[in-house]
Amino acid sequence: MRKAREFQILELLSQCGRIEVASLARRLEVSQVTIRKDLDTLEERGILRREHGFAVLGSPDDVNSRLAVHYEEKRHIAKRAAELVSPGETVMIESGSCCALLAEEIAQNKPGATIITNSAFIASYIRRAEGARVVLLGGDFQNDAQVTVGPILQVCARQFFVERLFVGADGWSPELGFAGSDHLRVQAVRDMAAQAAQVVVVTESRKFSQRGTVPLNLTVSAVVTDGGLTRDQAVRLNGIRVYQAEEERGL
Repeated sequence: MRKAREFQILELLSQCGRIEVASLARRLEVSQVTIRKDLDTLEERGILRREHGFAVLGSPDDVNSRLAVHYEEKRHIAKRAAELVSPGETVMIESGSCCALLAEEIAQNKPGATIITNSAFIASYIRRAEGARVVLLGGDFQNDAQVTVGPILQVCARQFFVERLFVGADGWSPELGFAGSDHLRVQAVRDMAAQAAQVVVVTESRKFSQRGTVPLNLTVSAVVTDGGLTRDQAVRLNGIRVYQAEEERGL
């Protein structure tokens, strides 16, 4: 029941951005004490913040805010992507909400795995997972996105080589492929991709109906997404392997 309420809270916040605690209690038909406990848990995990009787999402560029949007869907994608990782494996993971949930899955369920990332958010988000092993790449720090970028990031990334790099995407088109929205973060992805044998995109199917502004210009080996990807979109991925997440009740 608690998990179901958390999903409902996050869906409501993704629609409103800011909602009163008393209103949440009425909508979900539970006490304000119960709602406050749920909000405390979500705030502790960095997904939202509390202020003056309200639950609030921050900047759209803030990973905390992006985690709350379609949270359950992203969690299923993360679980499916984590199946590609073996215990003890070292992987690179870039910033993003699906990527943060993937890092959490790996930290909790892949003993001995090491995560190399340019996301300070991810490093903090999984810090309580027992046995979590993280290498945080240096560079110029972007406050809202909580990531490192720039030439120092490139130098740091060159110290490693991994089998898989997991990346997010802000959009896709048949002409440009996968794309992001910030040229510095896209360059950071390219620098990390140069140190990986495979690039795996983890993203919601709705991103295939959006067009990003900065093409990633990467050879993508696989995509992990939800069941909303259409047959036509899958065909137009031109041979990229597609993994679709199943909901917990099954497809």
